[in-house]
Amino acid sequence: MKKRKGLGMKLIFMYSLLLNSGASFMWPLVTMYINDYLHKSLMVSGVSLLLMSSFMIIGNYVGGFLFDRWSAYKASMIGISISTFAILALIFFNGWPTFAILLLFLGFGDGINLTLLNSYATTVKDRDVRSVFNLLYIGLNLGVVIGTAMVGYLLKYGVATVFIAAGIFYVALWLMTFFYFNVDFNDSQSLPADKKQPVKTVEHSKINLIYPICMMVFGVYLSYTLWESVMSVHMVNMGISFESYSSLWTVNGLMIVIGQPLINYLSKKTKIKISTQVFIGILIFAISFYGLIFVKSYTGFLLIMVFLTFGEMIGLPDVPAWIDQLSSKSEKGKYQGVFNALMSAGRAISPLYGGLFVEYLGYNPLFIFTATVIMVTWLIVIYKNKKSA
Repeated sequence: MKKRKGLGMKLIFMYSLLLNSGASFMWPLVTMYINDYLHKSLMVSGVSLLLMSSFMIIGNYVGGFLFDRWSAYKASMIGISISTFAILALIFFNGWPTFAILLLFLGFGDGINLTLLNSYATTVKDRDVRSVFNLLYIGLNLGVVIGTAMVGYLLKYGVATVFIAAGIFYVALWLMTFFYFNVDFNDSQSLPADKKQPVKTVEHSKINLIYPICMMVFGVYLSYTLWESVMSVHMVNMGISFESYSSLWTVNGLMIVIGQPLINYLSKKTKIKISTQVFIGILIFAISFYGLIFVKSYTGFLLIMVFLTFGEMIGLPDVPAWIDQLSSKSEKGKYQGVFNALMSAGRAISPLYGGLFVEYLGYNPLFIFTATVIMVTWLIVIYKNKKSA
């Protein structure tokens, strides 16, 4: 395809919306499908999700490496082709163990896609990087709302119908990538290897800051994913219906879609530093898990979810923008890959970690330990940020 001079925010947003809508069909489906339809144990479904997430982590790294060292467009086509192949194959081959094997391909392809999405976002020229990642976060959450809502409705028509619907999103994304994402970045990335100019690597002090930030992200998603796994069991055990639990995610998604533009506007008006905003948001997020110790009713869980979502909106969208500021031009893909890999790792480990913690120690020790992990990494990042200033 003819090379474009750049990408606008609309294309990046649509890429995020389509990718996250398609991917969100799988997360609520996998455990139930393996357990109820394929008649395998919960441990088998947990291991399947762990392996899928592990392949996603590998894809995160590969996507960042290829963006920096090879061709962003060719890497994008490889990633989306792998994902599209996997989801379309699941329409026809969804028995055991084919289902689990195809999940690995889907995880690997989506890992490449997610990192390349962040890496492409760093090249948008018509908006500041902070606005770009805030809009990406809206696209992510809107996609999750669309995907999870559709899978609940379509599953009664058969699992193949779910995969057909998800496949439509991936095919649309493949076509978008093919026609619009062949971008001439007009820098050393597009030059032959023997003509590349020497580039500055990331300063050592900044590397010492980037990795703690990514470890903080790992702690955040280690805790956040508990809401998708053990929290549903916890609430049902307290006599709260599963429908009431599910409604919390609707509140979360709507708050982000409506509130994120306002947060972005206020950030610009107040000119608050990215690092300061991240610290405030992550602190609120961590405190919400301490609050879970005292909650005994649905109203309490709703208030905690609202509080957590405020922290999420304030702190999480700006993390990749902060990492972009700390990265050199030649290593943007690498560090966006590290960010996505640690986020995926937190998501991968969380269900197993939460289940074991609850089984042997209970819910309150889990909430205390989880919040403390976030707080410790938060303090380390504050310390490293002062040293690198």
